[in-house]
Amino acid sequence: MSGVVTVPASAVQGFGKVAVLLGGTSAEREISLMSGRGVLTALQSQGVDAHAFDPALRELGDLKLEGFDRVFIALHGRHGEDGTVQGALELLGIPYTGSGVMASAIAIDKTMTKRVWLACDLPTPRFVWLAADDQSSERVRSVPDDLGLPLIVKPPREGSSIGITKVAGYSDLAEAVKLAASYDPDVLCEEFIEGEEVTCPVIGSGAGAQALPVVRIVAPEGNYDYQHKYFSDDTRYLCPSGLAADEEREIQRIVVAAYRALGCRGWGRADLMIRTADRKPFLLEMNTSPGMTGHSLVPMSAGAAGLSYEQLCLRLLSNASLDGGPLRPVSRV
Repeated sequence: MSGVVTVPASAVQGFGKVAVLLGGTSAEREISLMSGRGVLTALQSQGVDAHAFDPALRELGDLKLEGFDRVFIALHGRHGEDGTVQGALELLGIPYTGSGVMASAIAIDKTMTKRVWLACDLPTPRFVWLAADDQSSERVRSVPDDLGLPLIVKPPREGSSIGITKVAGYSDLAEAVKLAASYDPDVLCEEFIEGEEVTCPVIGSGAGAQALPVVRIVAPEGNYDYQHKYFSDDTRYLCPSGLAADEEREIQRIVVAAYRALGCRGWGRADLMIRTADRKPFLLEMNTSPGMTGHSLVPMSAGAAGLSYEQLCLRLLSNASLDGGPLRPVSRV
């Protein structure tokens, strides 16, 4: 990423009263609380009039009643990263960080995301989608015929590796589908890509979207699960990634294209696998409200680009916006 842009102290007062949305009702509530507290502390340390706001405990309408001017969305998962909160903020007329309603709604659904990427000729692993009414034992047992083994089974609308299973044999498949279906009625079965896991954040919108440095993830026995993501010190994160320069550039190019294909804005983070056999990268998912915890990867990547955690939060907040721009006043008859 060239030309790191920082937010001058003089611009802080222009942000007005800021709500940091954190917590929420999704399965990722615990992680959201950690992210939100980090963002809140960072913004306050820079002089921003920032306040914590948990939608699980308060009505969103209070944002308008209490005069909030901007919102930093630090929610993860459903009812925070899926377009619902974004739609409410659009109606309230309060600018918010991150992607708008449509991009958020598509990106939270890994199946829909893959369909968009495939339509744009972007690489993503082969998959089988099992709708809620298409999960008979016969149908489930047929999945490896299409994808081979091992394969990955996951709920398409959850994050943080929740409900994900790597399936090595037919006998484990039914239980994996049952687990995923306990989080989401639909189930996504995905071709397993043997190789290195990497992630790459993007900041900005449209033609101005820029990729940050790639982070390479080295988890114990290749198991980058919920525990290893947020609570273990055994996982190693390499940034600089150690990848060849042309390989890193190609990943950044693909990630920006994937980000723009979904209509994302503000910021996001794509997760990918690099196949060992031929070094081909495959897009797994796009996070439109990435984690901001002590183990999170966007702050790590931004730091490698010369952007501190505090400046990252300020920059994201400075780009808060509405899908349709400022609301027009309505005359009352």
